[in-house]
Amino acid sequence: MNTGISRRAVLQALAVSIVAPLSAGAQTALPLLEVYKSPSCGCCKDWIRHLEASGFKVKVNDVEDSRTWRARFGMPDKFGSCHTAVVGGYVVEGHVPAAEVKRLLRDKPAALGIAVPGMPIGSPGMDGPEYKGQKDMFNVLLVAEDGTARVWASYK
Repeated sequence: MNTGISRRAVLQALAVSIVAPLSAGAQTALPLLEVYKSPSCGCCKDWIRHLEASGFKVKVNDVEDSRTWRARFGMPDKFGSCHTAVVGGYVVEGHVPAAEVKRLLRDKPAALGIAVPGMPIGSPGMDGPEYKGQKDMFNVLLVAEDGTARVWASYK
């Protein structure tokens, strides 16, 4: 009896039903992001919530001085902010938008990491109601191993 369905078609459908969910899960799974911050910093907590809302699992390390960790990971002080994070072999300094962290992990540039120096108002974590909608322009910098940097993304 011929059902009109070949064995090959059945095997292909079976393979797709097994592989598609696995590859979709692999695409959406993000590595653990580990943050080093002051225990009392509210904007750091807001940045962490931003990352979690964007799908990251975050491990928080409350430390006395995040500058020590920034130096340990090789991020120059000139790019410093109030917290330092590591994810996927990269350093993430400051109030970097989650979209740029995802882009970093996707594109995998040869770099130390990315940074938003200082604490620009309107950046993730610095965008709460106390800022009354104010948004300053800021750049996300791609920081090379030698400490040089170039603009990775601009936010107006």
